[in-house]
Amino acid sequence: MKTCLIVDDSKVIRKVARHILETLEFSVEEAGDGKEALEHCEQRMPDVVLLDWNMPVMSGMEFLKLLRQRGHSDQPKVVFCTTENDMAHIRAALEAGADEYVMKPFDRDTLHIKLQLVGVA
Repeated sequence: MKTCLIVDDSKVIRKVARHILETLEFSVEEAGDGKEALEHCEQRMPDVVLLDWNMPVMSGMEFLKLLRQRGHSDQPKVVFCTTENDMAHIRAALEAGADEYVMKPFDRDTLHIKLQLVGVA
């Protein structure tokens, strides 16, 4: 079973994403910010990270840069999931190491397509 770490400061978004991912047969873990997510990845690397941009403590972008800098051989796919929709944000996310980008609000079909595009669904 593939594993997904949902990183979002919103409990509602984590709950919705968890439900969708579980219907897609993923084992799901959650983190409320980038620092918590980084600690989780140090213990057990997921197959994919669904990552929010704006969070307290450590933003999604800070998390992504630190994760990629650590150079683990089992790097997860990262799908940014955010309301930031201008090209500058999308480009910055991809340049920092994101594999895909999905806009909030999202539905099951949209998320499934993005996960297929990065090769984990």
